[in-house]
Amino acid sequence: MTQRRTKAVSIVGGDDVASPVTTLFAAAQAKRKLANMEYLMRQIIGVLSSLAFVTFILAAPVRADDVKAGDLVITQAWSRATPGGAKVGGGYLTIENKGSAPDRLIGGSADIAGKVQVHEMSMNNGVMTMRPVDGGLVIEPGKTVKLTPGGFHLMLLDLKGPLKQGEKLPITLEFEKAGKVSLSLDVEGVGAKGPASGSGEQMPMKMHDHSGMKM
Repeated sequence: MTQRRTKAVSIVGGDDVASPVTTLFAAAQAKRKLANMEYLMRQIIGVLSSLAFVTFILAAPVRADDVKAGDLVITQAWSRATPGGAKVGGGYLTIENKGSAPDRLIGGSADIAGKVQVHEMSMNNGVMTMRPVDGGLVIEPGKTVKLTPGGFHLMLLDLKGPLKQGEKLPITLEFEKAGKVSLSLDVEGVGAKGPASGSGEQMPMKMHDHSGMKM
């Protein structure tokens, strides 16, 4: 009997059979490893999500129809149709400066016009008058400048033909720092207030003699 009991104890305590303590210890280690792996995966997923979000934020402001030139983003470029025989036309757009230094719109060019200048309209004794902007139009860093009817705008002088509604008018803008930027103006109806808008009221406007103007 003594020999059988000793042999039984030897089998239970031998190297080939795990004790309950060893089993619990191994299970705890496996659980810790699993927890560490899950934590690491959560960290990796978090980093990837953050990178994807940053990429989306950086890319979102520029749409497919926007034009980016250096730190400038140009949007909503449009014009108005002109009657036959008209020698002047207007160009309108929005310029946002996303950089840390100012830039300046100093002029431009277009095949359909002899000159493209930056003009400003203002009210003088109840009459809308117009003059060129000396030195160009400044776009301050972090600011947005809108060229609109009744304010700052592009003046297309000595037109070689009418601007027709529905057409796209190729034009090249010239900036002091961003350089030359090519884009197209969507030609809207006569008297339109904005891109793809209806007609608006025509305001009395005194046209200066542009023949002697210089850039």
